[in-house]
Amino acid sequence: MEGIEGDGCGRGEGSSNRYSLKPSRVSNEDILICVDVDPQCLVEMKGATGPNGRPLTRLDSVKQAIILFVNAKLTINPQHRFAFATLSNTFSWLRRDFNSEIDSTIAAMRSISASSSAGPPDLTVLFRLAAHEAKKSRVEGRIFRVILFYCRSSERPQHQWPVNQKLFTLDVMYLHDKPGPDNCPQEVYDTLVEALEHVSEYEGFILESGQGLARVLFRHVLILLSHPQQRCIQEYLDIPKSIAKKVPQVEPMATEDTAPIASQ
Repeated sequence: MEGIEGDGCGRGEGSSNRYSLKPSRVSNEDILICVDVDPQCLVEMKGATGPNGRPLTRLDSVKQAIILFVNAKLTINPQHRFAFATLSNTFSWLRRDFNSEIDSTIAAMRSISASSSAGPPDLTVLFRLAAHEAKKSRVEGRIFRVILFYCRSSERPQHQWPVNQKLFTLDVMYLHDKPGPDNCPQEVYDTLVEALEHVSEYEGFILESGQGLARVLFRHVLILLSHPQQRCIQEYLDIPKSIAKKVPQVEPMATEDTAPIASQ
């Protein structure tokens, strides 16, 4: 594929007043989705119930959101692949083989349950295994991404990782309680931001919600559909737009010059 040429920017002195845009390829993704299964994942969501009328927990909503995400991602490009893991005190594989089967995703979600973990989690094993898998993905011309669903309001994750080793992109979806005497979601959030910036090859997104609303979770997860190679910096991200903030289109007022002329 050849570059696109035309008049405009990119002109240099003594050149033919033409520019060329180098072509680039958007790679297929291998995505490792890691779900925090700390007991805080069992906090109930607001205004959301399951088929039996039982209130949905964070874990229930995360499972639904992941199925929605995988289904939408495969609709965009059926060549993307997924694997799944859980996070308690440390990392554990749930399904290690990467594939593009939605039925496999549903089966993996059904097998996730909360743990009885205690103490701050260590992300080092997650990062180490992600880097290992990322090297294999690169051999196949693919890029690697980790999406972490984190739900602890009082425990900051830890990790030990070299600053100059960025082989994959990290996204975080953080569900938390309101600040209080027993939790510090802002400090946890700041720690997650530092981890994301420390390991991410491309622009990683961190999205959070303390509202306890499933629809907010789903909306944020749909933002994560964006491909890492096509992203803007998160601070420039302005989607989804609030309906209340949209400026209504005003119909132009008719004037003498624009008013329709009645036929005689």
